Amino acid sequence: MAGPALAHVKGLRLSLGGAPLFDGAEFTLHKGERAALVGANGAGKSTLMRMLAGLVEPDAGEIAYANGAAVALAAQEPDLDGFATLRDYACSPSVTLVGSAHATPAHEAEAALTAFGLDPDRSVTGLSGGETRRASLARAFAADPDILLLDEPTNHLDISAIEDLEKRVSALRGACLIISHDRRFLERASSATLWLRQRRVLSHNRGFVTFDQWAEQVETEEARQLARLETNLKAEEHWLQRGVTARRSRNEGRRRKLEAMRVERRERKTAAFSAKAALQAEKGGETGKLVLEAKAVSKSYGDRALISNLSLRVMRGDRVGVVGPNGAGKTTLLEILLKQRAPDAGEVKLGVNLEIAYVDQSRAILNPGATIWDTLAPLGGDQVIVRGQPRHVAAYAKDFLFGPEQLRQPVSALSGGERNRLALAVALAKPANVLVLDEPTNDLDMDTLDALEDMLAAYDGTVILVSHDRAFLDGVATQIVGPLGDGKWVETPGGWEDFEREYGGAFSERRRPLRPARANEDAAAPKPQRKATKLSYKDERRSAELDLLIPRLDAEIETLEASLSDTAAFARDPKSFDIAAARLAAARAEKDHAETEWLDIETRREALASEQ
Repeated sequence: MAGPALAHVKGLRLSLGGAPLFDGAEFTLHKGERAALVGANGAGKSTLMRMLAGLVEPDAGEIAYANGAAVALAAQEPDLDGFATLRDYACSPSVTLVGSAHATPAHEAEAALTAFGLDPDRSVTGLSGGETRRASLARAFAADPDILLLDEPTNHLDISAIEDLEKRVSALRGACLIISHDRRFLERASSATLWLRQRRVLSHNRGFVTFDQWAEQVETEEARQLARLETNLKAEEHWLQRGVTARRSRNEGRRRKLEAMRVERRERKTAAFSAKAALQAEKGGETGKLVLEAKAVSKSYGDRALISNLSLRVMRGDRVGVVGPNGAGKTTLLEILLKQRAPDAGEVKLGVNLEIAYVDQSRAILNPGATIWDTLAPLGGDQVIVRGQPRHVAAYAKDFLFGPEQLRQPVSALSGGERNRLALAVALAKPANVLVLDEPTNDLDMDTLDALEDMLAAYDGTVILVSHDRAFLDGVATQIVGPLGDGKWVETPGGWEDFEREYGGAFSERRRPLRPARANEDAAAPKPQRKATKLSYKDERRSAELDLLIPRLDAEIETLEASLSDTAAFARDPKSFDIAAARLAAARAEKDHAETEWLDIETRREALASEQ
């Protein structure tokens, strides 16, 4: 039985320069309810959530809250700028209480940060994607709100952290609204479903686990209504065609009814054929039966063994899923298997005639200063070769949900999900018989995930992918490779559920010791070269310099990204735009180098401290 209502949305309407995003949206959130908010790409899910948080005003309608209800939002892209430490961030006002915000007590913030595996004294500079996500969640949970809003909370989290989050959400006393592309998370965490469809919100009092069955019923009924509308429309058109001039005044009312029916038909057909990704991979030449073989491969950093005596064979047509906690060495393993990084021991042999398309976590395949058009057609012109056939750039971009108006946007102005889709578009256009995808599901909407899963199922090459998305792994992988600790990796046939069934007890996704990390959480620090009792004066001085340099680069990057996000900037001054884009790429490279250098120094500091 549902608890008392905490929030009621009534008659909500919002237009963003064109057709309404919502029109008459209504739903209620009850105490103890955990509602999954789903909808097509671009339907406005995040905008609706921001309305509930009081960050966006509707054009019409109202959102009524229970007296004294507090609302907290963990945003899809958390902003930690302006805070010195994670404690400062977690204590900052994140809750709206009847129109006003209030801070979280320090002891509550510290407890939440610690529970999410974070050091409250840690600087906000240099956080990885996973650490930023955990900080945002800690801040929201520490506030203990009546209504918790979670926008893509599993992005960049490993499986252990996702499972921990499931338990936290299930234990909430208030209401929770969740947007997520992670089907398994929604199935386990939600108790109700809200479907943003045709600018309205449909409500279902059961969790996302029943969504497919419910959606089929809704779409079947809508198809019946459309068929009845088509019949009535034909009858009205026939009547009007036979109407005589003398009855024109009486016809006008019927004509207006006909026009309204035509509008309704267009809207229903548009909803029935809403944009979905249409992914296809360009197939390369045939490989040999053996794609790659690793024999007794080992890799360590300092005293830490990432990989110990691993032997693995990948055959043509395999879909290998690589799992493990952040920092376990998944990316390192991929690089060793692709012979991009040398192991400390053992060897890797690649098969013949391999054509590899590799999309890494950083999406390095993309040039931030280039436009979407130039990225897809780097040699100029308006054609891109896909599956051996020329296609217009705009048509191919549409398969990945990019509209014509976006093609001249710079890559630097794209959202995380858009960058991910563009990286996939570039990789899948290349002739390849081996696809290597490192965290391909991050920031993707559910429709694109479904399209990616269908594409990989139909792909006749070999796939190696790293992912924390359990449902995606179950739908794609033919075998799973994962770590058990102390450098030991194991392989099982099947998907994630098969791996968990066999190694659930031994597969411990232990959190790393608290330390600064790069955006690529699998990166590990190099081994110190000499014994010492403390850092050298040179290292101490350089560390202090880097502490000042990195925030300056962050500020410069933010300023450049803001200026380049202006879609009219290129047309207004192409030369200045190109200079700014080039500087943005250089600043990002400088920041990456500075963070790597800082990480090396801090790793040496920790190693020296542990030896004393």
